[in-house]
Amino acid sequence: MDRLEEKKERLAKTAAKGKVEHYCAYQERSQQEVRDKLYEWGVWRNDVEELISELIADNFLNEERFALAYVSGKFSIKKWGRIKIRQGLKQKRVPDKLIASALKSIDGDAYLEAIRGVAERKLTGLHERDAFKRRYKLFSYLLSRGFERDLIEEVLLKNNLVVG
Repeated sequence: MDRLEEKKERLAKTAAKGKVEHYCAYQERSQQEVRDKLYEWGVWRNDVEELISELIADNFLNEERFALAYVSGKFSIKKWGRIKIRQGLKQKRVPDKLIASALKSIDGDAYLEAIRGVAERKLTGLHERDAFKRRYKLFSYLLSRGFERDLIEEVLLKNNLVVG
């Protein structure tokens, strides 16, 4: 009976391996995303950690590569700021050292340009007459996008985007 159960578990693990390799090949994943997915599929805890080790060894899973891809995508496509990107990576349990090195990949000039671009797009949609309220709404929006307060201030003043 024990041999049969062991064989069943091994079979489940091999089936899960092919499925999780496909899952990782489709797009970059964090270790935690893969771990959560394997638990969702009902894979045993010991097998989950073994599979993750195998995925790392076979280069299907690489936290550094994931962090760089995440930063690149969230910044260039979604125009998120460093704060929001950092929070997203922390939520995916990426180590702080990898987060810091991945965030360094964002070009400083491109970052300031992104703040300016997001601010200009938001301003076209703001129909507030009061300059103070207009500035407050724009500032709040940029903060919610994850940009740093001092950089927002610098970009708004430098580009004369909001008076006040």
